[in-house]
Amino acid sequence: MKYLFKNLIALTILLQPIYLLAQNEITKIVAPEKIWSVEKANNWYKNYTWINGANFLPSTAINQLEMWQKETFDPITIDKELGWAHNIGMNTMRVYLHSIAWQQDSKGFKLRLNSYLDIADKHKIKTIFVFFDDCWNKQGFAGKQPEPKTGIHNSGWVQDPGDPNSKQPEKFGELEKYVKDILTTFKTDKRIILWDLYNEPGNSEKLVTSLPLLEKVFEWARAVNPQQPLSAGLWNWGFKELNAFQALNSDIITYHNYEEPQLHQRTIDLLRAFGKPLICTEYMARTRNSRFANILPLLKKENIGAINWGLVAGKSNTIFAWDVPLPNGEQPIEWFHDVFNKDGTAYRNDEVELIKKMNGLK
Repeated sequence: MKYLFKNLIALTILLQPIYLLAQNEITKIVAPEKIWSVEKANNWYKNYTWINGANFLPSTAINQLEMWQKETFDPITIDKELGWAHNIGMNTMRVYLHSIAWQQDSKGFKLRLNSYLDIADKHKIKTIFVFFDDCWNKQGFAGKQPEPKTGIHNSGWVQDPGDPNSKQPEKFGELEKYVKDILTTFKTDKRIILWDLYNEPGNSEKLVTSLPLLEKVFEWARAVNPQQPLSAGLWNWGFKELNAFQALNSDIITYHNYEEPQLHQRTIDLLRAFGKPLICTEYMARTRNSRFANILPLLKKENIGAINWGLVAGKSNTIFAWDVPLPNGEQPIEWFHDVFNKDGTAYRNDEVELIKKMNGLK
C-alpha cells in the first residue's frame, strides 16, 4: 500500500515509545500480561525457516470482497497461482479479509477461509491474515464489484470497515463479533502464522481518528488470545501516537518500507531496538528503487521476513504506480509491483531466479 516516508529524521520517533515506557508515560497497552515477551517472540521465530512471500490477491479479483464472496471465490485460480509461488520457494502469503463478506454469510465465509488455507497448505505456504485496512476507496459494498479503471493502481480496493464506519464507535459491536468469530475459529490453526490486525491505520487522511478502532481490535484479539502472534505494521514514521500503540502492543514487529536500500537499512537498524523479530510485510516498488535485487538480499542477510506487494498481475492493476495512472492502459515502462504474468511467466526471469536462489532452490 502507499507508503508515506516523510524524512529520515522522523524515523527516530519510533524509539520514543521505549523512552516513554521507561518513564511510565506510555500510551495504552492492552492486556500487558498477554503480550509476548522478547524471549517468547524470538523463540517463536526460530521455528520457521526464513519467512518470505507476497501479498496475495488472485488475478481474477479486484479487491478483498471479490476474493471472498461466494459468487466470485476462485479456488482454481488460487491453487494455480499459489503453485507458482511455491515453485520459486515462497512460503508465506499475506491475505486481506473483509468484514462485509463475513456479514453476508459468516458460516460460508469461514468455509472459504478454510478452503483457502487448505490450498495454501498443499503448497507448503503459511498465511498472514489481515483484518482492518485504511487504504484506498472509502466504502465497500456487497455483491458485484466494479471493473478495474484502466491504468489506475488498485482502483477497486476498499477500506475495511470503511469511512466513516471506522470512526463510529456505535458500529464497533458488529466488528467485535466478526473479529472474535474469526479468531476463535482459527486461533490454534497452524496454517496461520500471524494475525495482522490493522493495515496502515491513519492512512487516507484518517490520521489519529483510527486510534480508537486500533485499540479495540487489539482488545478483542487479546480477549480471544490466539496461539499465533498479533501485530499491526508500522508504516508512517510521523504518526507518533499510532506508532507507539502499534509497537508496544505487537507480539512481533511488522513494518512497511518501499524505499531504497540505504533508507530501508536505517529503518531496520532503528526497529532492532525493540528486540523482537522483524517482518517486512510490504516492500518492492521498482520505480522507487525498492527491488528484489537490492532489498531481498538485505532482508535475508538480516533474517527479516520479506513479504513483497503483489504476486500475479491482474484486476488490481498494481503493475501501475500509485500516483502515475496510464489512462490508455499501456504497459508501464517498468512494472511497479507483481512477479508473474497471468499465464505464469515471470515479468523478469532474473528476479524469479534470485528469489529461488535466496530460497536455496538454485
